[in-house]
Amino acid sequence: MEGTPDEYKAVVQGMIAHFGRYTVNEMDKTITFHIEISSFPNWNGIEQKRPFALTGDELKWTTAGSSGGLAEVVLKRAR
Repeated sequence: MEGTPDEYKAVVQGMIAHFGRYTVNEMDKTITFHIEISSFPNWNGIEQKRPFALTGDELKWTTAGSSGGLAEVVLKRAR
């Protein structure tokens, strides 16, 4: 249950997490995240607007990847 310093570093460098409120604009299909706190401190207290797609039971949007490029986030409705 203990990792090495390199293992801990790899975990942190490979993720970004945040919490706060969000609002959805159905007209322009965007989600705006009102980020309170993030594991990436430059995101603390900011808003980020992202386009989304809702298809059936899946909600998808793209975001900046932690190592550059884009990452796709996919949420599936629990049944």
